[in-house]
Amino acid sequence: MATRPLSPHLQIYRPQITSVLSILHRLTGLLLSLCMALLVLWLPAAAAGPRCFAAVQAGVGSWPVQTLLIGVTLALFYHLFNGVRHLVWDSGRGFGPRAVTLGGWAVVAASVLATAAVWGLS
Repeated sequence: MATRPLSPHLQIYRPQITSVLSILHRLTGLLLSLCMALLVLWLPAAAAGPRCFAAVQAGVGSWPVQTLLIGVTLALFYHLFNGVRHLVWDSGRGFGPRAVTLGGWAVVAASVLATAAVWGLS
């Protein structure tokens, strides 16, 4: 009995931009879902009064949390722009090899620029 060839596995498969961005899209969706729990904790603190809100705000103002918030902002914009790219694909456009690569890099660039704009203006 002849052995069938095995499909490429991660040790020999060269990642393509579409596969990397697809995995990243799933991970950012998961990250955004988990970060909603933090928002759920922040909102009751705002409703509980100024003392409670000030305590939460002190934690939010720390550099580790600010770094996390920048990362979450980047994830949000990436997930948004990549979702728009998928909507374009749903219309049947942008499937050529050049369009797929350029579209992927455009999503990455737009995400970084939008995050920089949000945090640069705040």
